[in-house]
Amino acid sequence: MKEKELRFFSVEENSKPSPKKEAKEVELTGTISAFGKLVFPSKTVEQLDVNPETASFKIATQAGKRKIKSLFLIPVAEGGSDTFKMEQTGRGYCIPLALILQNNGVDFSKSKFTFTVKPFEYGDTNGFELQIEDQAPKPEYTGKPRGRKKKVVEAAE
Repeated sequence: MKEKELRFFSVEENSKPSPKKEAKEVELTGTISAFGKLVFPSKTVEQLDVNPETASFKIATQAGKRKIKSLFLIPVAEGGSDTFKMEQTGRGYCIPLALILQNNGVDFSKSKFTFTVKPFEYGDTNGFELQIEDQAPKPEYTGKPRGRKKKVVEAAE
Protein backbone atom coordinates (compact mmCIF):
# COMPACT_ATOMS: atom_id res chain seq x y z
CA MET A 1 0.00 0.00 0.00
CA LYS A 2 1.16 3.44 -0.92
CA GLU A 3 2.04 5.87 1.90
CA LYS A 4 -0.27 8.89 2.06
CA GLU A 5 0.92 12.44 2.38
CA LEU A 6 -0.24 13.95 5.64
CA ARG A 7 -0.66 17.56 6.53
CA PHE A 8 -0.36 18.22 10.26
CA PHE A 9 -2.27 20.95 12.05
CA SER A 10 -0.74 23.39 14.47
CA VAL A 11 -2.23 24.71 17.70
CA GLU A 12 -2.40 28.22 16.20
CA GLU A 13 -4.73 26.99 13.47
CA ASN A 14 -7.22 25.84 16.09
CA SER A 15 -7.25 29.04 18.10
CA LYS A 16 -9.30 32.02 17.05
CA PRO A 17 -7.30 35.16 16.44
CA SER A 18 -8.18 37.53 19.25
CA PRO A 19 -9.37 40.94 18.11
CA LYS A 20 -6.66 43.48 18.62
CA LYS A 21 -7.71 46.02 21.18
CA GLU A 22 -6.94 49.57 20.34
CA ALA A 23 -5.36 51.56 23.10
CA LYS A 24 -8.10 53.94 24.13
CA GLU A 25 -7.07 57.31 25.32
CA VAL A 26 -8.53 57.44 28.80
CA GLU A 27 -9.92 60.81 29.78
CA LEU A 28 -8.28 61.94 32.99
CA THR A 29 -10.63 63.94 35.16
CA GLY A 30 -10.87 65.58 38.55
CA THR A 31 -13.09 67.93 40.51
CA ILE A 32 -12.89 71.13 42.48
CA SER A 33 -14.19 70.53 46.00
CA ALA A 34 -16.51 72.83 47.93
CA PHE A 35 -13.45 73.95 49.93
CA GLY A 36 -11.44 75.06 46.88
CA LYS A 37 -9.17 72.06 46.43
CA LEU A 38 -8.21 70.49 43.12
CA VAL A 39 -9.08 66.85 43.75
CA PHE A 40 -7.31 64.17 41.70
CA PRO A 41 -8.67 60.61 41.99
CA SER A 42 -6.01 57.95 42.55
CA LYS A 43 -6.55 56.51 39.03
CA THR A 44 -5.79 59.90 37.51
CA VAL A 45 -2.63 60.32 39.58
CA GLU A 46 -1.43 56.84 38.56
CA GLN A 47 -1.80 57.65 34.86
CA LEU A 48 -0.04 61.00 35.20
CA ASP A 49 3.19 59.18 36.15
CA VAL A 50 3.78 61.52 39.08
CA ASN A 51 4.87 60.54 42.59
CA PRO A 52 2.27 62.43 44.66
CA GLU A 53 4.30 62.37 47.88
CA THR A 54 7.25 64.23 46.36
CA ALA A 55 5.66 66.08 43.44
CA SER A 56 5.85 69.89 43.40
CA PHE A 57 4.09 72.02 40.82
CA LYS A 58 4.16 75.57 39.62
CA ILE A 59 0.59 76.58 38.86
CA ALA A 60 -0.32 79.18 36.27
CA THR A 61 -3.16 80.40 34.11
CA GLN A 62 -3.27 82.15 30.79
CA ALA A 63 -2.12 85.76 31.07
CA GLY A 64 -4.65 88.52 30.38
CA LYS A 65 -7.74 86.50 31.25
CA ARG A 66 -10.19 87.66 33.91
CA LYS A 67 -11.79 84.31 34.60
CA ILE A 68 -9.92 81.02 34.86
CA LYS A 69 -10.85 78.59 32.09
CA SER A 70 -7.80 76.39 32.48
CA LEU A 71 -4.94 75.92 34.92
CA PHE A 72 -1.44 74.79 33.99
CA LEU A 73 0.57 72.52 36.31
CA ILE A 74 4.28 72.38 35.59
CA PRO A 75 6.26 69.80 37.59
CA VAL A 76 9.34 71.16 39.34
CA ALA A 77 12.22 68.97 40.53
CA GLU A 78 13.02 70.98 43.65
CA GLY A 79 10.33 72.59 45.75
CA GLY A 80 10.66 76.32 46.22
CA SER A 81 8.57 79.05 47.73
CA ASP A 82 6.33 79.30 44.65
CA THR A 83 5.52 75.60 44.34
CA PHE A 84 2.44 73.68 45.41
CA LYS A 85 2.51 70.14 46.77
CA MET A 86 -0.10 67.41 46.60
CA GLU A 87 -1.77 66.32 49.82
CA GLN A 88 -3.41 62.97 50.36
CA THR A 89 -7.15 62.90 50.89
CA GLY A 90 -9.39 59.86 51.26
CA ARG A 91 -9.04 58.02 47.98
CA GLY A 92 -7.01 60.53 46.04
CA TYR A 93 -4.82 63.60 46.23
CA CYS A 94 -5.53 67.32 46.26
CA ILE A 95 -3.89 70.71 45.88
CA PRO A 96 -5.49 73.48 47.99
CA LEU A 97 -6.10 76.62 45.89
CA ALA A 98 -9.13 78.23 47.54
CA LEU A 99 -8.05 81.90 47.45
CA ILE A 100 -6.56 81.73 43.97
CA LEU A 101 -9.72 80.17 42.52
CA GLN A 102 -12.03 82.53 44.39
CA ASN A 103 -10.11 85.66 43.36
CA ASN A 104 -10.16 84.58 39.71
CA GLY A 105 -13.88 84.00 39.24
CA VAL A 106 -14.35 80.32 40.14
CA ASP A 107 -17.20 80.16 42.67
CA PHE A 108 -16.71 76.60 43.90
CA SER A 109 -18.95 77.01 46.96
CA LYS A 110 -22.17 77.35 44.94
CA SER A 111 -21.38 75.22 41.90
CA LYS A 112 -19.62 71.97 41.20
CA PHE A 113 -16.71 72.18 38.79
CA THR A 114 -14.92 69.36 37.03
CA PHE A 115 -11.76 69.43 34.96
CA THR A 116 -10.03 67.27 32.39
CA VAL A 117 -6.28 66.77 32.48
CA LYS A 118 -4.35 66.96 29.22
CA PRO A 119 -0.58 66.90 28.79
CA PHE A 120 1.16 69.86 27.15
CA GLU A 121 4.73 70.94 26.55
CA TYR A 122 6.12 74.01 28.25
CA GLY A 123 9.63 74.68 27.06
CA ASP A 124 11.55 71.47 27.61
CA THR A 125 9.27 70.07 30.33
CA ASN A 126 5.95 68.29 30.08
CA GLY A 127 3.15 69.84 32.10
CA PHE A 128 -0.55 69.30 32.56
CA GLU A 129 -3.42 71.49 31.44
CA LEU A 130 -6.54 71.34 33.60
CA GLN A 131 -9.48 72.53 31.52
CA ILE A 132 -12.22 73.62 33.88
CA GLU A 133 -15.58 72.65 32.48
CA ASP A 134 -18.74 74.69 32.68
CA GLN A 135 -20.27 74.89 36.06
CA ALA A 136 -23.23 72.76 36.94
CA PRO A 137 -25.26 74.02 39.89
CA LYS A 138 -25.36 71.67 42.83
CA PRO A 139 -28.56 69.64 42.74
CA GLU A 140 -31.20 70.43 45.33
CA TYR A 141 -31.60 68.00 48.17
CA THR A 142 -34.46 65.69 47.28
CA GLY A 143 -34.19 63.18 50.10
CA LYS A 144 -36.66 62.52 52.86
CA PRO A 145 -37.45 65.44 55.13
CA ARG A 146 -36.00 64.79 58.57
CA GLY A 147 -37.29 65.69 61.99
CA ARG A 148 -40.81 66.34 63.19
CA LYS A 149 -43.53 66.98 60.71
CA LYS A 150 -44.58 70.59 60.41
CA LYS A 151 -48.10 71.40 61.54
CA VAL A 152 -50.30 72.84 58.86
CA VAL A 153 -52.04 76.00 60.06
CA GLU A 154 -55.39 76.45 58.38
CA ALA A 155 -56.55 79.97 57.65
CA ALA A 156 -59.65 80.93 59.65
CA GLU A 157 -62.51 82.10 57.51
